[in-house]
Amino acid sequence: MFFNKYFKNRRQGKGLEIEEMTNFGENSPREEMLISEPLDNFGFRFFRFAAILVFAALASRVFYLQVVKGDYYNRIARENRVRAIVIKAPRGIIYDRNGKELVRNVPSFDVIFVPADFPKDSLQKDKEIKAVAEILKMNDQNVAAITNSQDEDSLNPVLVKSNISEEEALVFSEKKSDFEGFQLEKTAVRQYENGAVFSPVIGYTGKINPGELESNSDYLLTDYIGKMGLEESYEKYLRGINGKQKVEVDSAGNIKKNLGTENPINGNDLYLGLDAGLQEKIEESLQNMFSQTETKTAAAVAVNPKNGEVLALVSLPGFDNNLFSQGIKPEDYNMLLNDEEKPMFNRAISGEYPPGSTLKPLVAAAALQEKIISSDTSIDCGGGIRIGSYNFPDWKTHGGSTDVRKAIAESCDVFFYSIGGGWQNIPALGIDRMKKYANLFGLGKVLGIDIPGESSGLMPDKSWKENKIGERWYLGDDYHSAIGQGFDTATPLQLANYIAAIANGGTVYRPHLASYVKKNDGTKENIDPEALNSKFISASNISVVKEGMRQTILSGTAQSLKELPVEVAGKTGTAQFGSENKTHGWFVSFAPYDDPEIAIAVLVEGGGEGHSTAVPVTKEVYDWYFGERNSGE
Repeated sequence: MFFNKYFKNRRQGKGLEIEEMTNFGENSPREEMLISEPLDNFGFRFFRFAAILVFAALASRVFYLQVVKGDYYNRIARENRVRAIVIKAPRGIIYDRNGKELVRNVPSFDVIFVPADFPKDSLQKDKEIKAVAEILKMNDQNVAAITNSQDEDSLNPVLVKSNISEEEALVFSEKKSDFEGFQLEKTAVRQYENGAVFSPVIGYTGKINPGELESNSDYLLTDYIGKMGLEESYEKYLRGINGKQKVEVDSAGNIKKNLGTENPINGNDLYLGLDAGLQEKIEESLQNMFSQTETKTAAAVAVNPKNGEVLALVSLPGFDNNLFSQGIKPEDYNMLLNDEEKPMFNRAISGEYPPGSTLKPLVAAAALQEKIISSDTSIDCGGGIRIGSYNFPDWKTHGGSTDVRKAIAESCDVFFYSIGGGWQNIPALGIDRMKKYANLFGLGKVLGIDIPGESSGLMPDKSWKENKIGERWYLGDDYHSAIGQGFDTATPLQLANYIAAIANGGTVYRPHLASYVKKNDGTKENIDPEALNSKFISASNISVVKEGMRQTILSGTAQSLKELPVEVAGKTGTAQFGSENKTHGWFVSFAPYDDPEIAIAVLVEGGGEGHSTAVPVTKEVYDWYFGERNSGE
């Protein structure tokens, strides 16, 4: 309406009627000029101005996008077609003290899924999923579950199947052009030497899980990570730094151009104080003992008294850690979990057992230091002690007067009842002081060995019993603790380490498996010895205890070791457990007597008396260690 009115007024303003406009007769010059002038001159100027404004706006936008933001959008465009393909870094190697490889890296292939490369067409998706599932011998529903649970625009690779077979890798490689979202990734898996023997020490690696990824943000879901043992505790050293291959890809993710490579950096190598030969010999000797008895479980730990290095750490039965590193099958995993003998339980550091008479050297040292007794104090070791209606029997009648050396050698219970809880003219050491010295020797608390899973054991006291059991502490509890029974528990590692402290004159070291890290630049990072406690027992009192342990071999409960070519000192132990009067067999020892270089604790679970099970194992080990090992046989 506005334009109709406007044009009407315009015509009237020019003095022309419609009839005049359609009159093709003779016209005056002014009339011809008026007829030739555009009727909507102002309207055309308006629309022309609007068009110029629109064009200017578009031009400025183009200028902004191409000039002002050009670098930004160019970078995005390049990122959409430039990928960084991860080159997995080899993991560091683990060696024993003599340079023997305990683990190596074996080339392997994984199949991974990159969501951003997956086709958008549902039919093509299903086709790829079924083809990949067939090659990998997987259920296509499982493959579909992996693809469907990802952000479709993500470039982060997701694991489909690890450590695929050579046949699967060849078939996949031949058909890789058919797959837009799936790729073959080169990697490596760990191959462990004699896995069942070394698994309690080395542990194993496995693919990182989502929970672990949350606390390790610099990992990919396709990465391996240490899961147990040294592989876990030294992860930051053993893990390398992945490299990158920068490539240009097309819309389907196919590589079109190589843009350069950043080489990976290998993980650092780890050298142990552990002696692989000793580890294997202890395992062999314990297996031989199993064949002679009905026992099936055992543990042993050997420590260097001079610095706390762990020379061997055995837990039986063990498990083959190669099952985990190469992708364990569900049926194998369930078999391990349901095994009554618990092969994945590290008895050497996690098993808590009554120490029995192996605790007597510690109690003797404490009593000497607290002046409860002297080296010359003698006690009549009859058949037991009777307090009112309670009888505390000895394991045998030793006869005659017994000093502390003989009491250790012959394992006289009456002597240790007397100094633990008091009897006749012998004052009581008491549970508080027994616990104090047990803690100083490293019992009743975690020592801090450099693999996870260590247990603390237990040295009880009055408040513990009241809170845990709901009963007061009795004299009989002092008696039982003094001979390593009652509520006392310790790990094989703790007993070996405390005996090592006796051997070296009274210094308790933190036990450690690693000796040093060899870095890629050739430098070493040493794991220095760390003394936890020292000088809490005088040298003279330590000497008395060591003399008693030497007499154990010469005239006491382990005389079979007199035949060895090296002088040994030790202490047997027979520890009751459960309600069926079953006993564990213990033997703790060190050698050579004058200059100790090894201390060993051997436990045979349910093995009866220590002198009949643990002592023969120790003898066989020492015979090899100081004989065949040095002769190179």
